[in-house]
Amino acid sequence: MNKDGETIMSRSRNILLGAAALVAMTTAAGAAPIRIGMTFQELNNPYFVTMQKALRKAAGTIGATVIVTDAHHDVTKQISDVEDMLQQHIDILLLNPTDSTGIESAVQEAHKAGVIVVAIDANAAGPVNSFVGSKNYDAGVMSCTYLANAIGGSGNVAILDGIAVVPILERVRGCKDGLAKFPNVKVVDTQNGKQERDVALSVSENMIQAHPDLKGIFSVNDGGSMGVLSAIESSGKDIKLTSVDGAPDAVAAIAKPGSKFIETSAQFPGDMVRIGLGLALADYWGAGNTVPKIVPIDVKQVDAENAKTFHW
Repeated sequence: MNKDGETIMSRSRNILLGAAALVAMTTAAGAAPIRIGMTFQELNNPYFVTMQKALRKAAGTIGATVIVTDAHHDVTKQISDVEDMLQQHIDILLLNPTDSTGIESAVQEAHKAGVIVVAIDANAAGPVNSFVGSKNYDAGVMSCTYLANAIGGSGNVAILDGIAVVPILERVRGCKDGLAKFPNVKVVDTQNGKQERDVALSVSENMIQAHPDLKGIFSVNDGGSMGVLSAIESSGKDIKLTSVDGAPDAVAAIAKPGSKFIETSAQFPGDMVRIGLGLALADYWGAGNTVPKIVPIDVKQVDAENAKTFHW
């Protein structure tokens, strides 16, 4: 986390503390608690589960009511979920869009209703008050530079892509730019593992079979990477694997001696949602003109050297 990120995090924690005091006073005066809605693109992922837990804990410090929904990667459902939350008179909408463009109508409706909208992890089209997200391009560059160095700067590699949302697209773009620094490294295959372990397992098995001289694979997320790791181990080949997220299973796999899973560029889902809530509360309490519109969060490289001490 850089100095600016630390300042923003400190400011957001102060906002939460200040809001808690204000909520205590207004609640004592008979005001209703703040109502926070958060819609996730999915909750079948430790990354978003961690984010949800952090949200509930932070909201609890200010006595807020929290409504959470899971879009299951269906933008139509996510729009409907937002509409339902607006009917429940939420004050703040934290939005983790499954389709950054497709969700615009829901953002417009929330804005018309006077709801503060903060996008988390992936930005959304429309009048969003603020956006908090990881430096996904940097994560791709970091992870694939590490991969290229690990294979000696030469050889064939593959990319396990995912759902076409901005964070995933940025990771792939960053990966390709990182690999471009190594003229003897060639990307021979790019397939969609849909960020799911079972799908990634099947897809990576096919990639390994189609490219018997493969030396490395970059996966856009840790959930998919666990499927890739199974495929690599079953193949018996020396194929290096890098990824993005910092999920507990991935970090544990990296920490094992001799693991083919050698690196993940870790995000900070708990910090991300706490900062997002802090920004939303600042807007809610009338500090909109001073609230940052975009807050990028640094990623951290996790490899065998620091895997045993890293956690979200």
